Amino acid sequence: MDRGEVRRSASLLVLGLGLAAGAHAVSFKAVLLVPADDTRLERSRVERAYLGHPTGAAIDGIQSALKEARLEMESAGASLSVEAVEVATLEAVRAAAQKAEKAGAVALLTDLPAAWTVAAADAARLPVLNLGEASDSLRQQDCRARLLHLAPSERMRADALAQTLISRRWQQVLLLTGPSPADALRSATAQAAIKRYGLKLVGSKPFKLSGDPRERDLANPLLLTQGGHDVVWVVDSDGEFARSLPYRTATPRPVVGDAGLVALAWHAQYDRFGAPQVSRRFTKSAGRPMSAHDWSAWLGGKALAAAAVAAPRGPAAAFQKALVEAELDGSKGVSMTFRPWDGQLRQPLLLSDGQGVIGTAPVDGVQHPKNSLDTLGADAPEKLCKVARP
Repeated sequence: MDRGEVRRSASLLVLGLGLAAGAHAVSFKAVLLVPADDTRLERSRVERAYLGHPTGAAIDGIQSALKEARLEMESAGASLSVEAVEVATLEAVRAAAQKAEKAGAVALLTDLPAAWTVAAADAARLPVLNLGEASDSLRQQDCRARLLHLAPSERMRADALAQTLISRRWQQVLLLTGPSPADALRSATAQAAIKRYGLKLVGSKPFKLSGDPRERDLANPLLLTQGGHDVVWVVDSDGEFARSLPYRTATPRPVVGDAGLVALAWHAQYDRFGAPQVSRRFTKSAGRPMSAHDWSAWLGGKALAAAAVAAPRGPAAAFQKALVEAELDGSKGVSMTFRPWDGQLRQPLLLSDGQGVIGTAPVDGVQHPKNSLDTLGADAPEKLCKVARP
């Protein structure tokens, strides 16, 4: 047999194997639920690019991940598609989740407010991947058995900052808190992290942006930051006040929280563990830098792809088991898994000033009996989630 015949025989063998695999391939489907008329993505907010805020649609990160994993899924004999569905009310969330389950979806992904995320998890017997909601309640008292979290929780971000402050010996903390209910909850989380790591809260003051001249002093950085402290921690879910705070304090002090130094799931300037390649691929496909929100969506897509590779012939139960047990590489230097007690993805966080990555958390020296990643967020002995997870 000459070389040409050998090549032709090899080609036929590969083709035959491919057809055989295709004959048994399963086409998995998942559904992404997103808010209709998402106010987070209004043009004026996106242009401001507040640190930690979304700058584009979650589907972009998911599609980027599926594109990267396509060859691996094809080699395993599987395929996967994700459809984005807009929802405008709680009732619409429930209806969309039930429709997805009836249509054979193996999982839901959500980029929704906390109450809507719970509604989706209650409406269908499917795994739900939370891509964007950081509320600790979803990991604690409002947890659900099939609810998994790609986005870091508020407590994880607060713990990352507190670890950083204690490592820098910036121990005297002045806390500034915004006027919204979300700010109040997040401020309580920040205070818990401050206490957990032995920092000292030397002052806590409210701020408020207002067009009323009588309330002008409530947004004056020079007045708000009077007194002795090592660092100013600002809690501002809106973002507008926080971004004006660095370099405008009464004394030269660092700012952390929602401006200055911010704990994030991702930053496009992270330059280790293959991160630049991840960011470049995303920017090429989506036409914008990869944000923390995009990274969580991208990793959600990777989690689905990993499950498809692990259980390429199904059934749905096997896919869902593989999803919960997945070990994910998010280009942060460690293997990441879902915590069995609250469904939260263990992950390092990046500390960024908006221009680059200053450091990571957990910080060096923080100890844990089993996994240092569990020093970020609620550890197993602290869990409030009472459901039995699959």
